[in-house]
Amino acid sequence: MTSTTHDAHASDDEPTPAIEIDAHSSTATTETTAGDPTTRFGIGEWYGQSFTELSAPERLEFSSYGVPAKVSLTKPERERLIQLRRKVDNDVPLNKAETKRHEILENKFCIEQKSTKLCPFKKVDGYGLTPCTKSGGVCSLRAYTRAPNDEVVPVSGAKGALRTLCPYRFHEGATAFNWASSVILGQPFPILVGEVGFLESSETYDGSEGEDVGRIDMVVVDASKPPDYPLPWIALEIQAVYFSGPEMPKLFSQIAKDIQDGGNGIVFPSENRRPDYRSSGPKRLMPQLQIKIPTLRRWGKRMAVVVDRPFYESMGKMRTTDHVSLSDVVWFVVDYKHNPTSRRFELTQGDAYFMTLEEAVKGLTGGTPVAQPVFEDKIRAELSALTPLAISMSAAAAIKTLPGS
Repeated sequence: MTSTTHDAHASDDEPTPAIEIDAHSSTATTETTAGDPTTRFGIGEWYGQSFTELSAPERLEFSSYGVPAKVSLTKPERERLIQLRRKVDNDVPLNKAETKRHEILENKFCIEQKSTKLCPFKKVDGYGLTPCTKSGGVCSLRAYTRAPNDEVVPVSGAKGALRTLCPYRFHEGATAFNWASSVILGQPFPILVGEVGFLESSETYDGSEGEDVGRIDMVVVDASKPPDYPLPWIALEIQAVYFSGPEMPKLFSQIAKDIQDGGNGIVFPSENRRPDYRSSGPKRLMPQLQIKIPTLRRWGKRMAVVVDRPFYESMGKMRTTDHVSLSDVVWFVVDYKHNPTSRRFELTQGDAYFMTLEEAVKGLTGGTPVAQPVFEDKIRAELSALTPLAISMSAAAAIKTLPGS
């Protein structure tokens, strides 16, 4: 499998009233396009732009692009540049060493901005857009099929929705984060604090006590309250989808060859890739919720989870609650709407679903236990497929382990 991603009331104020929501009843656990030879997943967005609206020369360039070595600022350099810029903006004099450092970092910043492909969704306050660091630059997947004239076109309708691969895709304009804050905290303009340590280790042979061993993706804070007011905040997790199938460079090579042969690069993928919701949901996201929410619940806080609509619809049946005050976790399901002017898809608010941790786990598990007789019939079927020799050898081994044998 190829992975394309890494990794409660907060105040006495009445939260924004919840929108009325019907119980989520999707029972899909796999993509409906799976096994369909006429449909395959290809690139939805590439370096922030709609793949189908790129020109052939742009597709050819993207297919061979690699991040230049030692061009981008490191995280410490970026943080230092922001500090120096704030001093300048606030008319705080820089000493000689700071002036020299500021000049060096600004020059490196200019080179970075001109020499790299910037992620339109990764904007840092006081800095601007940062370079895309995702290998290959694919933001999302999209299903493609062949038209009657053999032209390769995106699948229409719900099956043609984008599947988010890169978690930074959810950062667009802070739309999802502001929405979550508005619904749970009643504050549409929060402050965002990234990757806060939540779990600390105990001292072991191989580690020191107090080391961060688990973080929350983002903490959304209502900073408008007085300093002596209980801090209003929510924990927020974002979950993109992994994909299974061949590495993306094989598709890049197919695109480049098609263009070099006179095509436009919009190809029907030669190999099958598909979103892997089992790895993304039950194996990655569910443990995060099970570890973090019980503590958050004791603290009187809530967890917000941001996913796209195909991810949410891939989960099993879950019962929702009528109001945020009755929930442990709130799912914020986003959609992507195409803007033909900008040649981009824009992240928009979709639906919010309130539920308990237990219901969220049930949905992420995405399955219903079979009855015991059904399970045992499956065991018998497996046994019947074994050869008599295998059964006799297993029985003989078991007899040897009995006392006195």
